[in-house]
Amino acid sequence: MIDKIIEKKKQEIETLKSQLPLNDLRQKIKIKKEGSSFKKALVKNNQLAFIGEIKKMSPSKGLLAVDFNPLDIAETYEKEGIDAISVLTEKEFFGGDLNYIPLLKKNIKIPVLQKDFLIDEYQLYYSAYLQADAILLITSILTEAEIASFMKIAKNLGLDVLVEVHTPEDVKKALSVEADIIGINNRNLETFKVDLVNTLKMLPLISKSKDKIIISESGIETPKDVIFLKDLGVDAILIGEAFMKSGNLISKINEIKGKT
Repeated sequence: MIDKIIEKKKQEIETLKSQLPLNDLRQKIKIKKEGSSFKKALVKNNQLAFIGEIKKMSPSKGLLAVDFNPLDIAETYEKEGIDAISVLTEKEFFGGDLNYIPLLKKNIKIPVLQKDFLIDEYQLYYSAYLQADAILLITSILTEAEIASFMKIAKNLGLDVLVEVHTPEDVKKALSVEADIIGINNRNLETFKVDLVNTLKMLPLISKSKDKIIISESGIETPKDVIFLKDLGVDAILIGEAFMKSGNLISKINEIKGKT
């Protein structure tokens, strides 16, 4: 599946380049003078930070949200105290749209992470053009050199970078490029199998390094899951499917956050 996603992404990138060449794209970018607020939103003085995801569908679960309105979801997240938003922009397999980012940035104040399959430096410039606050780099689909190069570009563009890992080999890459925000994906992107124990396995490999913000991603559905991850010592958790499938987002947020 991951190979199909990457192949489709390459086609999308070429289409974007033909519509807006890189040199023209660079001229349209407005660099944030103050830098990004995504990293700051995840630092909460020993309190767990929550990232709410906006995702219409997934290859493994199909349609997640029948009444899908990204702006309504984002505004609910903000109102209910979610610290940051992750928005899927991959169209073919996740039902996303690049236009979600400027839509959200015009209407909410909490930072927005673009979650997509970034494989070309052009996409980083496009993220900045859309005014995203942060981007996702998936170690399993990039070389160490690519990650390092993309991180340098992102920094110059005022973008924070969430470097996602799933295996010990991925962790080595993330630490080698000195990633400061590392997301442990509990979902295997080859099989789409989810297991929260993956955070337990990967965390000790990362926590030996100082000054890292560690996020646990995928498979978080209940208050029990939240407590398990908080006790492990992660700084933040990213929740998507549990929120999207809930049918009552406010109620699910309150449940996940332990409110009565």
